[in-house]
Amino acid sequence: MRFSEVIGQRELKRHLVRGVDAGRVSHAQLFTGRPGAGALPLALAYVQYLNCTNRRDGDSCGECPNCRQIAGLAHPDLHFVFPVNKQGKKSGEAVLSDDFMPLWRQVVSERNGYFSPQEWYDRLDLGRTLKGAISAREADGIIRKLSFKSFAAKYKCVIVWLPETMNEEAANKILKILEEPWEKTLFVLVSERPDLLLPTILSRTQEVVVPRLTDEEVRAELERRGERDPEKIRTFTRLAAGDLIELEHLLRGEGDELRKDDFEFFCSLMRLSYNDKHLELMAWAEEVAQLSREQQRAFLTNAVRLLRESYLLHAGLGEISCLWGEEAKFCRNFAPFIGNQNIESLVAEAESAMAQIRQNGNPTIVFTHFALSVSKMIKKL
Repeated sequence: MRFSEVIGQRELKRHLVRGVDAGRVSHAQLFTGRPGAGALPLALAYVQYLNCTNRRDGDSCGECPNCRQIAGLAHPDLHFVFPVNKQGKKSGEAVLSDDFMPLWRQVVSERNGYFSPQEWYDRLDLGRTLKGAISAREADGIIRKLSFKSFAAKYKCVIVWLPETMNEEAANKILKILEEPWEKTLFVLVSERPDLLLPTILSRTQEVVVPRLTDEEVRAELERRGERDPEKIRTFTRLAAGDLIELEHLLRGEGDELRKDDFEFFCSLMRLSYNDKHLELMAWAEEVAQLSREQQRAFLTNAVRLLRESYLLHAGLGEISCLWGEEAKFCRNFAPFIGNQNIESLVAEAESAMAQIRQNGNPTIVFTHFALSVSKMIKKL
């Protein structure tokens, strides 16, 4: 992948190019940011530029053997580690990234590197309960691969996607490699949640923060795709919030059903809370607990969005709200119950629940506490 194929991020691209051109290449780098901001595509473009034999105009040539092989994710000196799992895994069976390389190449190629963890897990067909992880056996494989002499590239490179999914044993083994790296070896960790990494790993990596795209960059992408309706461009730019994956979902209408489900869960929660229906709230929590963890996180994210939009309506700022249809109708009616006295507490409760879900908290307990807490805050008004 070339830098020119990465959408937006012009200043960050220039920064990365300047570092390589000046010979300032840290052996361990941590690209942090949302998948929809382009952290993985940037990491791929960076590795390709680093090993390109004919760089020009601040980009890799895309034509030399190294570029062609890296673009195809098939270079012998480029290795990948990413969270994997499978249905029906036997006790003690090792599930490794190498087993899924054909699927990885396919997904990266189809989405140009812009895909979420949940989209990857869906392609792995993990169902509602399983999630991907990076095991200690992966770290052993990295050590073995890097012990060999490089074949063709200047740097032997390892891209670790979502290192926060490493278990403790794997993280400690990776840490040892980062502490005593081989010469001309590059580790690129691509993380959505760097706060979940070991502090010792964070201290041994050079962080590259990948920000969300600007509204200008999102608008330019919409126009590049042929969108001309100013109102639609304005609305989609605001809803995408600098995230190209979300923009893709909006353009294709993907996720509309899930968003509708989230909206119905939200409406039900607020109506039950207003009417102080405690038994029904516990039943609501049980229903939400049956969703996958990624779906639970998506619901909480949408709940925060709808709370904030309702607050904007309450504050008389409807002109900057981006709601329509049933969402707009409900939030207009709900807005009087969201004000200065409870908006921050409600958002904090949602974010706390999200953090507990990420930490594998029991979803029934998490959502029961969340629902009852929300009920108390709504009743205060």
